[in-house]
Order: sequence, then C-alpha cells, then structure tokens
Amino acid sequence: MTQEHGREHREVEHEITVSAPAAAVYRLIAEVEHWPRIFPPTIHVERLEGGATEERIRIWATANGTAKSWTSRRTLDAGALRVGFRQEVSAPPVAAMGGTWIIEPLSDTECRVRLLHDYRAVDDDPASLRWIDEAVDGNSRSELAALKTNVEAAHAAEELTFSFEDTVQINGSAKDVYDFINEAGRWRERLPHVATVRLEELSPGLQTLEMDTRAKDGSTHTTKSYRVCLPVQKIAYKQVTLPALMTLHTGYWTFEENEDGVAASSQHTVVLNTANIARVLGAEATVDDAREYVRAALSTNSRATLGHARTYAESRS
Repeated sequence: MTQEHGREHREVEHEITVSAPAAAVYRLIAEVEHWPRIFPPTIHVERLEGGATEERIRIWATANGTAKSWTSRRTLDAGALRVGFRQEVSAPPVAAMGGTWIIEPLSDTECRVRLLHDYRAVDDDPASLRWIDEAVDGNSRSELAALKTNVEAAHAAEELTFSFEDTVQINGSAKDVYDFINEAGRWRERLPHVATVRLEELSPGLQTLEMDTRAKDGSTHTTKSYRVCLPVQKIAYKQVTLPALMTLHTGYWTFEENEDGVAASSQHTVVLNTANIARVLGAEATVDDAREYVRAALSTNSRATLGHARTYAESRS
C-alpha cells in the first residue's frame, strides 16, 4: 500500500499457472468477446472504440452478488503479452481502479498469468476499502481459477464450443421488435412456450430474467439469465442456470434496419457438457448428436420468439 497525495492507494497481485501456450492465453484476454466464456462474473462486454493497441470497452459483471457495469480503457501489447486496464468512471465505493494482465511463458505448453490491481475507495473510507479488498480478492481468485479451467478446457475441447444464428426479416420498426424482446416480463402472455416469467431491472438496461419454458414433450425447465439491453440495437445475455447438456450458454438479439424493415437475429454460443450426453440422449449418442439436439432446441425457441415479435411489430406499423 502506498500513500498518494495523502490518499490510501492499494496495490495487490494474484497469479496462477495455466497449462496452455502463453500466446493463446494472451489472445483470450485481449479479445473481449471471449470474456463471458472464460470469466464467470462477466455478463457481457462491448468494444466501444479503438485500434490494435488501445481501446475502450464497457463491461457488465457481477460483484459480491450484485451486477455492475463500467467503462475501461485498455492498452494491448501482443509482443510483451501484457494488457493494461483502467476504469474510466468507477462505480461507488470504488474511486479509481486499474491494473495489468501479464502472461509469462514457462514452456511451450505452460505459462504464468499475473493479475495486478491498484485502487482507491471513495473518500478513502476504511470500510469501503475493506469491501473493495474483498471484491478484488474474490473476483481475482475466481477470474484466475476460471481462466485456468476454461482456457485449459478450450484447448482440450475446441470442438465442444460452437455458435449459430437465426435471422427473421420483419416488415416493421426496429424499436417495436426491440421492445418485444426487451419487455420479457410480458412473455407469458405473448409466447406460448413460456409458462412463467420473473423479470427484474437491476439498473437501467441491466436485467435478471427467470422463466419456466415448456418443451415439445410438455416438460418445463427453469432458466435464469442476466441481460444487457442496448436500445435499440442489441440485447445480450448470459444464462446462469444451465440445462444438463451445456456448460455455457451466451447469446444476443440484434435488430438491424434495412430497406424492407428490420433483420432481427438471435445468436447463441454454447459449450457442450459431454459428461451428461449419455444420460440425456442415450448411451449411443455422440458429441455431434448433442450439438444437433442443443442447436435444434435453442433455434426452435429463438425462431418462435422472433415469429411472435414479427407479428407484434408488423401489427403496429
């Protein structure tokens, strides 16, 4: 800890050893679209601006059981395998927060990842500083443990991660389609496959969505997601209660206006849970069978939702 202009300025470091090449680990940290996949607290990241060596990003993540968002500036140094970050405006009780990721090769297949943080509390409040200490320590440990687990798993099982997209052309306005997806609290009355729904707006544009959906065989399953709503272009989400065949499910809805109205899309990224394939689909089932099953189930719900959104939007235009 140092005294900076009479203020308490904390500096901490965490590290972990990862069984993956340093360059591959750097790429996962540098390319922010991977973050919801490798960091459990991260819900969504948007790249706001930037080039090859500097960028601004906005991050939505959970901390100590609540969800927050902030904007950071980052410096990317692929040669040195370093990524520096600094929050532009921190969320209370944090007054300032920054740090560096440093990836150090140990061999061709192993590296050390060091995560440095420096921060201050609002009004240098000791209780707030203790809260930040706990949040940084807890998040750093979980981030590094998740980084290790998920980077190693990604290396071992690239074929288990896949993405796909469904698009519907709608003769209506992007705002009406966006509203239909944004107003998930009304899905029980608007979508036949939704049995119950609980929507909570934690702060403007940040939602938790819990719902029970009906499968074709009549069974229902409960899902919970965090959603980030960016009017009227995108709604991104991360599912935090997962069906048996998935270890990860993230996605986003996008609404692109064109001369015929709006192209509404639903994108999914999934990591399959191979441990449950036999139990769910039978002893003979393969990874390909599981991929097709999951894709069909998610696409069916997405296309149904987009179909009802089209009916809604076209009836209003």
